[in-house]
Amino acid sequence: MGSVVEGARPWGRAQVSACPYCGLPQDRVPTLEQDWVLLEPGVDVLAHLVPAEHRWIVLSDGRVTVYGVCPPDPLQRCRIEHRLVCPRQGLPDLWRWLTAMRVENARRSERQAGSKPGLPPDLGLPDVG
Repeated sequence: MGSVVEGARPWGRAQVSACPYCGLPQDRVPTLEQDWVLLEPGVDVLAHLVPAEHRWIVLSDGRVTVYGVCPPDPLQRCRIEHRLVCPRQGLPDLWRWLTAMRVENARRSERQAGSKPGLPPDLGLPDVG
């Protein structure tokens, strides 16, 4: 899926800083918009595995930008934001349809667990003789 390289930082002008939530190191990298983004250090994955709005590609000058091309080049690699893998932050809702299905399945499961197997108690069998 992705590769993790300990100690290697081939991504230009990244600065290492600690996450304010979990304390783990992360790369603070400049963006094209003159802003900064905190990326997971040493991790790059194939772009098609990451939702378009979460794909960060490194440009030749060390800055990063979101790679929203759909479908992406099958060999394109990207980086991900640290917040997506931070153990102290809630994971964002990347796939809303899947979350909706989980919620619905939870409701169905509760309804099913609430009913007893067999016939409902208010339904009697007909007297057939």
